[in-house]
Amino acid sequence: MPLRMSENSLFAVLLRSPWWISVAIAAALGVGATALFPKDMRALGPFVGLPFAVIGMVAAWRQWRAPSAARIAATARAAAAMSWRDFAIALQAALERDGYVVEKCGGAADFAAQKGGRTTLVAARRWKAASLGIETLRELEAERVRREAYEVMVVVAGEISENARRYAHDHAMLLAAGAELVRLLPDLADAGKARA
Repeated sequence: MPLRMSENSLFAVLLRSPWWISVAIAAALGVGATALFPKDMRALGPFVGLPFAVIGMVAAWRQWRAPSAARIAATARAAAAMSWRDFAIALQAALERDGYVVEKCGGAADFAAQKGGRTTLVAARRWKAASLGIETLRELEAERVRREAYEVMVVVAGEISENARRYAHDHAMLLAAGAELVRLLPDLADAGKARA
């Protein structure tokens, strides 16, 4: 299982928060340390907030690169308008573009995607569902265990229930919804506009 930062750690919370919060903390720590350090060490004061400044820069980079709410909505609409066959072709092409060797499979998963000696089971059949529930994820986890796959990715254009989110988090499943769906299928919204 990949190493993950605890989602409740200070740095993880700051990475999800607006970037300027980390920068403000860095500035406050730097000013405070400069004022409190002895005179011969004051030059080191600004460096006290350096970890928070780095977190602020990383958060700013992520937020700058994140797709807008309009792009996320347009991608979800375009995905919902596609037939299963067209969506499966687009998804397979996207996975192959990301370096996976993809093969269709039966059962709870639609594809088995291999990369770096690891297999990811990909499920997208319920991408149009109004809400993804926990039952689908349980079936996929059982399939992952049966096939001895490394991880599961579920592609969703609709909503994800809170129980499903918790289950996915607890079982280290990847949920490709919202911004992640745009990252996976970046041209989908543009293709939807062209068809309209």
